[in-house]
Amino acid sequence: MTEHDQEHGAAGDFDSTGAPDPVGALDLPLARKTLDAQPFSRLVRAEVTAFGDGAATLEIPVRDELRQQNGFVHGGVLAYAADNSITFAAGTVLGAAVLTSGFTIQYVRPAAGARLVARATVAEATRRQAVVRCDLFAVADDGTESLCALAQGTVRATSA
Repeated sequence: MTEHDQEHGAAGDFDSTGAPDPVGALDLPLARKTLDAQPFSRLVRAEVTAFGDGAATLEIPVRDELRQQNGFVHGGVLAYAADNSITFAAGTVLGAAVLTSGFTIQYVRPAAGARLVARATVAEATRRQAVVRCDLFAVADDGTESLCALAQGTVRATSA
C-alpha cells in the first residue's frame, strides 16, 4: 500500500498467475505486515488496529522522541499518521497498489496524551481513486479522546 509495495509487491498481493489479488483479499494481517515493512512506521511504533470496509485506524504510542519542544506530539507525526491511515483506508476499496496523491491537514489543538489514534474513512471512491477523511485523536491514560487534527486526502490506484 506504499510506493514500494506497488513496485515490488508485498507478500500476498499477487495470485499464482502474477495478477493482483482482488480487493477482498486484503485483510488486517496483511495491512499489519505492510505497515511493518516501512522502516519509519517501525521507528514511530505505528500499528494498524482496524482495517476493512472503507476504513482504517492507525495508532501510535506517544513517547518523548515524538514530541516537539513544548511537549506536544510533533505535527510531522500527526501528518504521518494521517497520510498512512488515509492510504490504508483507500486500500480497502482500491486494492494494495495505491499511492497518496495529496492530502491536507488542519491542526485543531495540540496533541497531548498517551496514544495518537488516526481513524480514516473513505468518503467517495471510483475504481481508480478515493477521497478519504481522517480524524486524529490524542488519547489520555484514562481513555479520554481529544480531537487534535482533521485531514483529507486523495489516493489513486496504480497499475502493478
